[in-house]
Amino acid sequence: MTREGVEFRLLGPVGVWDAGRLLGPSTAQQRTVLAMLLLEPGRPVQVARLETALWGAEPPESSRNAIQGHISRLRRLLAPFPEAALTTSARGYCLTVARERVDLHRFRDLVREAGGEPEPERAAGLLRAALALWQGAPLADAAGRWLPDAVVPGLEEERLTALERRAALDLRQGRHQEVATELAALLGEHPLRERLVSLLMTALLRGDRRTEALAVFRRVRRHFAEDLGIEPGEELQRLHQAILAGHEAPAASVAEVPAAFAVPRHLPPDTELFTAREEELAALDRMTLPPGGSPVLAPCVITGTGGVGKTTLAVHWGHRVRDRFPDGQLYVNLHGFGPTHGVRSPAEAVRLFLDALQVPPQHIPATLEARVGLYRSLLAERRMLILLDNALDSDQVRPLLPGAPGCLALITSRAELTGLVAAEGARTLSLGLFSPAQSRELLTRRLGVDKVGAEPRAVDDIVSRCAGLPLALAIVAARANERPAFPLGTLVSDLAGEGDFSEDLDVFDGGDAATNMRTVLSWSYRALSPDAARLFRLRGLLPAPEISTAAAASLAGIPVQRARRLLTELTRANLATERTPGRYGWHDLLRAYAEELTRLHDSAAERREALHRLLDHYLHSARVGDRLLDLLHRVPLAPPPPRPGVVLARITDRAQSQAWFAQEHRTLLAAIRHAARSGFDGHAWQLAGACWGFLSQDGRSDDQAAMFAIAVESASRLGDRAAEAHARVGLAHAFTRLGRDEDGEAHLRRARELFAGLADPAGEARCLIYLSVLKDRHDQYAEGLALSEEALRLCRAAGDRAGEGRVLNNIGWFHAQLGSYEEALRRCEEALAIHRELTDLPGESATLDSMGHIHHLLGQYEEAIAYYRRSLAWRGGGKRALGARTLRRLGEAQLAAGRLGEGGETLRQALALISELAPGDAEALRARVASLPDAPGTHPPRPHART
Repeated sequence: MTREGVEFRLLGPVGVWDAGRLLGPSTAQQRTVLAMLLLEPGRPVQVARLETALWGAEPPESSRNAIQGHISRLRRLLAPFPEAALTTSARGYCLTVARERVDLHRFRDLVREAGGEPEPERAAGLLRAALALWQGAPLADAAGRWLPDAVVPGLEEERLTALERRAALDLRQGRHQEVATELAALLGEHPLRERLVSLLMTALLRGDRRTEALAVFRRVRRHFAEDLGIEPGEELQRLHQAILAGHEAPAASVAEVPAAFAVPRHLPPDTELFTAREEELAALDRMTLPPGGSPVLAPCVITGTGGVGKTTLAVHWGHRVRDRFPDGQLYVNLHGFGPTHGVRSPAEAVRLFLDALQVPPQHIPATLEARVGLYRSLLAERRMLILLDNALDSDQVRPLLPGAPGCLALITSRAELTGLVAAEGARTLSLGLFSPAQSRELLTRRLGVDKVGAEPRAVDDIVSRCAGLPLALAIVAARANERPAFPLGTLVSDLAGEGDFSEDLDVFDGGDAATNMRTVLSWSYRALSPDAARLFRLRGLLPAPEISTAAAASLAGIPVQRARRLLTELTRANLATERTPGRYGWHDLLRAYAEELTRLHDSAAERREALHRLLDHYLHSARVGDRLLDLLHRVPLAPPPPRPGVVLARITDRAQSQAWFAQEHRTLLAAIRHAARSGFDGHAWQLAGACWGFLSQDGRSDDQAAMFAIAVESASRLGDRAAEAHARVGLAHAFTRLGRDEDGEAHLRRARELFAGLADPAGEARCLIYLSVLKDRHDQYAEGLALSEEALRLCRAAGDRAGEGRVLNNIGWFHAQLGSYEEALRRCEEALAIHRELTDLPGESATLDSMGHIHHLLGQYEEAIAYYRRSLAWRGGGKRALGARTLRRLGEAQLAAGRLGEGGETLRQALALISELAPGDAEALRARVASLPDAPGTHPPRPHART
């Protein structure tokens, strides 16, 4: 429909339209600049962001002049339209235009309106109108890689979600045939999307096509069971049972379709005893109001010393104004200050936000840039509060700023964050110490008017000793409440500098909060039972952010139930926080204090034995979990039995294994580092080996590189050549994923030397396999074939059937690359037989992929597509890096078969994944995708990494 006046289109080719006529822009770079401005109309876009969108991480020296030229030409283009104002300010360039003039925002408004429409037919009509705005792939003709990589995936997910909601509504209106026809085609493009399967089965059943509906489920179930090793999800299972029982399908409704994301309410709990800070709360109210009616909310920073109550204030204010942010609140502790563990990276923080917004793990990008793009896309047009707690500096915070006009970033930090103030216009609130009157008010609220009024001198003493630090006052109050019969005067006399330890930890030195807090912490510590005090001390042995109940039980060498009771005691004494059920965190100062206490009160032998038990817990739990993932990256481990008192995590299936690793991986990295520093080199390298499968499948190549670098050092110190060899292979695998081919090759060659010296042909063969991967990446197929033939000889000499199957597949691949198609198929058939004999699903998937490639080379495109889809059935889900490469080859086969739109879309999906997970492989594919408009492509790809 043609609208009156100027309109802007992003859902397809980017352009400015008037009266149904395209006016421009005329160049791809101008279209990128226009798109960046229209993604956030009314909000300034910094020049640095425009540079990133146009040229990536390395803009040319002339970039700012070029951007000024693009802005000037856009101004001339928009000059006839007073309803579109392009302005410049110190904060960047801003295009102010009504939302209804931009197709993307019109689409979102229609989708939102449909979500609140109680009448199904009208809701379906609104969604149909929203989807009609799409004119092809979004931002299709813009320049640069940032928009396609970081923004487009989120937009495509919005489209699919809206389409699913509309299909569910259509089913309620009896449009079964139309829905079935549409979804059958759509499912071919998105075969792993269970919601589409459910809707298609429902449409078929209601169209009296029960047999076809059951056939769809059988196909899906066969793929899930044979290729993924799991059953379909609960929704499909319930629908299948209803069909078998002859029941009507459950009513398809909008409520059954997941929203674009859940409404998160992730602020920590508010405290009922919040005290004082009335002036600060009023200041926050003023600072967070948009200026002059503008929807833009500047970031707000709360600064102050440690223990002054920055987080408490921010959380309390967040709960108080939750009605201003109806779309939810996100929270993350950035660990910017504290001696116990590393700063949380922006990439990890954004991943936590995407998890909170219920983005499936397989859709979460690996690169920071892509994650930020998806995160901001999900927040677009929402009103949310983002609480960024304990930030280190401005650089850590910038990627986490939401970008949406209706969203507020509230930041707490000990640093001033002046860079954020200068560049982003952030407003600051400096939080000072409590006054004596405010300190008494806190004690009164926590202890009661009668108790405080009865002992004013003791209260004055406590106020003086706590120096206005709210955290110190809260801990003292908790200590007094644990012994309500004790008068406060007795408590103060008992705690006044007893022993050398308290004398050394003077809270009144006026320095860093880490020293100011120690005496107050000792008061709470001395009130613990002996067993709880011991657990508190031992917790200081591992610098990790949190600990599970089973890990705490192992640390102390006690049963889980006993550990749970002690952790509850610590929580009640404000010496621990149960952040999620069964997982306990400690304030940074508490962990540092606990470490000092264990060195004072526990012998070196006791500390070493406790740490040994804790590392045993992580190693043996990780080993159990690793066995449930896959064989591809399994390291032969033979650790001694766990020490007495060690409790393993409960991991009984693949889903529990993935969940455990996802929850613990940050702690596992800390455990590996600490093990290496503490003389537990055997634990360090073996724990890295046990994490390899998860890290590879989840695309955490940076973590894998960090773990295996430590593993190499630990194995070298042990003089364990076999351990060093395996560790070098794991490190090489991470390096090749990260595009560091030379480093990876060096480690592989050293590992091969070590395996050869150990007369370990299977290990040597593994090195040759990865070396052949590098040869394939650089189109050195003859050399790769020679390495693979040698690896085959070694596998057979070692009796390694699984390795033999993988090498035969690689040999087939190289023969195909060299033009020997008949020999290639013969070798792959041999490999396939071995994989099926061993039930080696990863190996079978890789071989099916190779056979698809060979059929492509033979011009048998439909056969190639079929093989690729069979391979993808296993390579989907958590195996994103492998699935991306198969997607690449599938896209080429679709193009060659004449499925141009389908093939181009598949290649773009593959590029997004490969750029995130294996950037070393991305450049050639990026060029290929860029060439698609001029060359549809019938030539097969040259992808790499066969194993």
